[in-house]
This record gives sequence, C-alpha cells and structure tokens, in this order.
Amino acid sequence: MSDRHHSTTARRLNVYIQGQGFPILGLHGHPGSGRSLSVFTNHLSKRYKTFAPDLRGYGKSRYNGNFEMNDHLTDLEALLDRLEIEKCLILGWSLGGILAMELALRLPERITGLILVATAAKPRGSHPPITWQDNLYTGVAALLNYIKPSWQWNIETFGKRSLFRYLIQQHTSTSYSYIAKEAVPAYLQTSPAATRALYTAIQSGYNRLLDLQQIQCPSLVLAGEQDRHITSDSSLQTAQHLQNSQWQCYPNTAHLFPWEVPQLMLRDIDHWLEEHPQVIGSQ
Repeated sequence: MSDRHHSTTARRLNVYIQGQGFPILGLHGHPGSGRSLSVFTNHLSKRYKTFAPDLRGYGKSRYNGNFEMNDHLTDLEALLDRLEIEKCLILGWSLGGILAMELALRLPERITGLILVATAAKPRGSHPPITWQDNLYTGVAALLNYIKPSWQWNIETFGKRSLFRYLIQQHTSTSYSYIAKEAVPAYLQTSPAATRALYTAIQSGYNRLLDLQQIQCPSLVLAGEQDRHITSDSSLQTAQHLQNSQWQCYPNTAHLFPWEVPQLMLRDIDHWLEEHPQVIGSQ
C-alpha cells in the first residue's frame, strides 16, 4: 500500500482523546469508529493518552468520494503532525491492525510498538457462504439487541442463528452489550466509499509478510482461535514474520474477542506493556 502515490490530500479526522501520558493511537476495523475501541481506550487512558480517530469514511469523518487504502495512511500521518505526536504506540484491530503495520513501515522512527488485534499482514478468512436466512436473522438480532441490549430471548432465538455466530463464540450479555452500543452505530455510519476501498485492497491480494522484517519495534499479536474473518493461522503467520513479537491466541473466541474476554485480554496487554517499557517511552 505505502509504495503507491497518494491521490488525495489528507482529510482532517474526527478523533476521540482520553487520558494523559504517553500517546497510544487506536485504529478501528471495518465497520467501525473511534468509539468502538472503548474496550481498549477506557482502560488504557487511565495511564496513557489515547487517540482514537474515525478513519476516513467512518464515524464522523464523513467522506463520500472514492479513495484508496493508502489515503488512510496519509490522513493518519497528518493527524500525528497536527496533534504534535512525535512518537506513539499503535493498537490496531482488524483493518486497524493492517494500517498499524503500514504506518510502522512508513514511519519507523515514530512508532514505538504495535498491538495487533485480530489482524494479519496476509489476511485469510474461512467464512462459510452467507444465506438469505443468515442476513435476515442478523438484521432481526441486531435490531432487537439495539432496542433491548443483551436480551437473552433474542440471543437464543436470533443471535446464535445469525452471522454473529461467526463474529463471537461466547454469546454473553457482555459481548451483546458491546455489539448494541458500538457495532451497530459504527455499521450505520460506515460509508459505501470506505467499503469499496477495503474490498478493492482485499481483491488485489494484499500481502505484506515479506516486508515485516523491516519492523523492528516490539509487537503483541492477539487472535481469536475461531476467527472466521481473519483466521488465527494468518495472525500467527504475521507474528512469525515480525522480528520482535509475542503471540497470544484465545480459545473459544472469534473476530470480536475483545468484547468476549475483555478482562483477560486487557490483563495480557498490561503485562506486555510492563515487560516492554520502551514502547511507552520509558526504560
């Protein structure tokens, strides 16, 4: 992505800022928004300063014209300049993790570390074909869950039969609460242009595995064992190609595992940060 010429100028991104301390840039997935990273930012902002932008075409960073994935990188570099962030740690979930790796390749002197969540430098999926019934149940489950979050009848009747069954493995009130508060609003605010940019990149056969050796900063790679959108095997392959990485895979979870096992995951992130003080600007 980063080898191509940039066709558009940087867009001023909407960004959610919390806390004080060393900067952590949080990058959301697709569909998503800066708000959908609250499971990370509400916790990390107790000790660090978190920046969670809405990427171009997502959330409140409205953009309807066509653009390429590269343009996200242009926007994010401009954001770091605007906020006068000389160095930062990046946490990226799914698409956000791909952009995190791209920024580390593009701005190696500014990126101190990477936390890569449900992502891969050569993303591969194992998602079964989607039926009309899948779409129907997903629409009903999402709507009812939005109106009445974590309603057990809805989870049992529609949730477990919908496409949610591929996004999560643990159909708990916690995971459905996050879906209601953050996934549905983010989905509704994701522009067609953002979807086109992502699928164009996927169809071109995106693969940065061989370039990962250039990334020298420490990396924590986290995956859900039953992830069908970006398989845990492809995340593991990414971890194996990174020079200085730690790998963690959570059983009985899928692509939205941060909403399934939040406390366990945050504990592992805290532990990694303690073991790698250089990524947060201290020795």
